[in-house]
Amino acid sequence: MKHLIPSLGLAVLAGVSLVTPARAVVSIADVPVGNPGNAADGTGYGAVGYAYQIAKNETTIGQYADFLNAVAKSDPYALYNPNMASRTFIAGISRSGSAGSYSYAVIGSSGNKPITYVSWFDAARFCNWLHNGQGSGDTETGAYNLVGASAGIILKEAAAKVWIPSENEWYKAAYYDPTKGGSNYWLYPTQSDTLAGNTVGMAHSANYRDGDYVGYPGMALTDGGAYGANSASHYGTNDQGGNVWEWNDAVRSGSSRGLRGGSWSGSVLDLASSFRNGGGPSFESDFVGFRVASVPEPSCLVLTLLASGMLVTRRKR
Repeated sequence: MKHLIPSLGLAVLAGVSLVTPARAVVSIADVPVGNPGNAADGTGYGAVGYAYQIAKNETTIGQYADFLNAVAKSDPYALYNPNMASRTFIAGISRSGSAGSYSYAVIGSSGNKPITYVSWFDAARFCNWLHNGQGSGDTETGAYNLVGASAGIILKEAAAKVWIPSENEWYKAAYYDPTKGGSNYWLYPTQSDTLAGNTVGMAHSANYRDGDYVGYPGMALTDGGAYGANSASHYGTNDQGGNVWEWNDAVRSGSSRGLRGGSWSGSVLDLASSFRNGGGPSFESDFVGFRVASVPEPSCLVLTLLASGMLVTRRKR
């Protein structure tokens, strides 16, 4: 399902598709993650007591270029990394013009590949922009109270509408399957406890280094969902294993944020549910990207409230 996060002045509700004419709107295809109240697995991760939405694919180069064109004419927060253009095996985004009138363009046909060279702070500012209705929406407040921050640990605001997934939210969307039996968790986010090779089209495959890289050095990344159903989790997310590491909101070792899922440059071991990673929130690389989470659709929210006994039906008098 695609949600068009609305533009200026309109309330943001995931699940409500509102389009402002004559303005580009970033469309986020997301999936509902239900089964609230599930237990964690043996790693201690995956328990989530509420329904939520999570992006079907990693945030793309095309989506991030739209974001830059909306908010980075001067780019005071260094949302653009020149490596997005100079690292040819990533392709990515080019920048032209001078400060105050920068413009950004997708390079070649790379628009559906995941954006890389983004820090945790870049991802948080993207979430704030979505939270605030896109357009010229604020990047500094909303889901995260950043206000110019480029270091330190900043936590999600309680009223966030779009955010970087928590580690449990990310983990559940990737590995949990209530139909599996046993612990109800798979080892890999492909509804599988084993992975075949990394060639597009092979069963239970993903973009990781299996003796060689997919398309390297011509192109390291693959389009979101390139493996189709072979890469899908129970909830329908793509590429939570491989392609790029994804930021999550975990705080690790006091100064790092969480990373999950492995990448095109890592081994199959990185894709397993048992493997955690992390990095400083300002870290940027050609193998790190992100996806977003959001509040559930109204219908999902009603079902969640019913399941938790929070709705009371009053008899007419």
